[in-house]
Amino acid sequence: MTGSSPIALEDRGQTGARMSSPSAGRNRDVIAAALASVLPQGSRVLEIASGTGEHALACVTERTDLHWQPSDPDPASRASIDDWAREAGGRIAPALDLDTQQSGWWQAVPLPLSAVFCANMIHIAPWEAAEGLVAGSAALLEESGQLVLYGPFLEGDATAPSNLAFDASLKSRDPRWGVRARDEVEALAASCGFALTQRLDMPANNLVLVFVKGAP
Repeated sequence: MTGSSPIALEDRGQTGARMSSPSAGRNRDVIAAALASVLPQGSRVLEIASGTGEHALACVTERTDLHWQPSDPDPASRASIDDWAREAGGRIAPALDLDTQQSGWWQAVPLPLSAVFCANMIHIAPWEAAEGLVAGSAALLEESGQLVLYGPFLEGDATAPSNLAFDASLKSRDPRWGVRARDEVEALAASCGFALTQRLDMPANNLVLVFVKGAP
């Protein structure tokens, strides 16, 4: 992600500072349920590229023991996140200005953390954003900390035709974008000390991938 302008492949509604994402409206509840099933009790979660903030609110509503640290490089998105956060009873911290393509971005994140979560970012950003995400997560998390990714992935011959079409569409917009191959994401994670421990099928041919630092 870059700090210049928000990247959204949809039209978003807006009332005051608060934005509404059609895609978040469709997937926020299933994402919240998936994360509720994998995050340890009392987890402190950093979300990268939080967008409108609707995922953050859904997750802390599903699991009231979670503490959520949202972030986004876009000022309008951060304002929206903070507006949605007013409904969370203090369990969503003020949104941070983080860009995973910036060197040392993780130094601005309060510790401790249990997990880093990122939804629908690495396919609409250069690969360097994914590299920065994983490297920063490794710097932030202790052993057994989780890096959780949500979105579409290429899985060789098992790839859904819709994800192949989406990949082609993204690359036509920006050749640096594209649906990422799961094995390449796994290799990147492994290079920073993470191992894939769970793969969850999600609606619309998306996945939740759970990586654990230091797992065998």
